[in-house]
Amino acid sequence: MALTIRVVAPDKTVWDASSEEVILPSTTGQLGILSGHAPLLTALDTGVMRVRSGKEWVAIALMGGFAEIENDEVTILVNAAERGDKIDLDSARQAFSDAEARLEKARSGDNRSEQISSTQAYKRARARLQAAGGAV
Repeated sequence: MALTIRVVAPDKTVWDASSEEVILPSTTGQLGILSGHAPLLTALDTGVMRVRSGKEWVAIALMGGFAEIENDEVTILVNAAERGDKIDLDSARQAFSDAEARLEKARSGDNRSEQISSTQAYKRARARLQAAGGAV
């Protein structure tokens, strides 16, 4: 029996298909979902979701949100999402490098709001790079 997985962002539906397995970046760690999973509502962190369809794994960068699992249906509502195969690896590497430098600079300063903003930008850039297949 397969899972029906939907990833919905405010501007588009990123994924809507049946799959055998999904791994979600929950706020408490990675969460694997197979058919027959108990009902669950969980918060999602910025990170990479992986969906197995057949023998292929598809990576999707998620920018925080929520997931509901019930009756083999996984509904994921996120602030933003992007399929890894749609992300340019070189630009993702550059964005990650820039975000890493910004975070290092912010950590050495006293501006708490800049530290928080830089941390969020770093997490988004890291998720995009990992989803595109780059190593962090």
